[in-house]
Amino acid sequence: MGADQSVVRVESNAKWVRGVIDGLTVVDSTSTCLVWEHPYYPAWYVPVDDVHAELVPNGVTFDSSRRGVGTRYDVVVPSRTVTDAAWRHLDSPVEALRGLIRFEWSSMDAWFEEDIEVFVHPRSPDVRIDALPSSRQVRVFIDGEIVADSVRPTILYETGLPPRYYVPKTDVRMDLLTATETESACPYKGWANYWSATVGESTHDDIAWGYRTPLPESQAIAGLVCFYNERVDLEIDGQLIERVATKFS
Repeated sequence: MGADQSVVRVESNAKWVRGVIDGLTVVDSTSTCLVWEHPYYPAWYVPVDDVHAELVPNGVTFDSSRRGVGTRYDVVVPSRTVTDAAWRHLDSPVEALRGLIRFEWSSMDAWFEEDIEVFVHPRSPDVRIDALPSSRQVRVFIDGEIVADSVRPTILYETGLPPRYYVPKTDVRMDLLTATETESACPYKGWANYWSATVGESTHDDIAWGYRTPLPESQAIAGLVCFYNERVDLEIDGQLIERVATKFS
């Protein structure tokens, strides 16, 4: 059975969280809550007393079916005003949210957990990343053509996703790949760049990606190439793997 979507998941967060604007620490809290506004990752909700800037309601409201009416705020620091930077659910049906404020991620110049900068969005305590070197043979087929063949993959196991097989560029038919301008960002791995693959007369857009300079916990995949399991035929040690269906399919 799936989780009850009418219930907002709220958990206390023991990590020291800070948010900075123009060198001023606006958020400084060891009492944040993790709130799952959707299933994929949580947001930080901060006690109002842990905010060190002026919060000015700007007259904008919105309605959340589960969290109640949200009141929007501008954040004022000596150097500037950040418009529409935060909101509160003052009369939320979820009592734990009433004394908290939620900031847009982009409203801060930087966010920190303890003394480590965090990128993209808060990291979920439910997600684990393991990047493990392997000697399995990995072969990737697109339209029947072998585009990668390696016995030295690094397999990345990430909670909630299928294993991802990262292989050295020297084991990839890079002549079939064309770099695109597409980028994506992940708080666990960093910033990815993409390639499209052209096989015969067909082009498969953004079917492969890699991280040139991943975040520290994912350094093992630096400079490697990975293909979407969902969109290629993947053979591991001679066995064809059934394609999985995910949000990336």
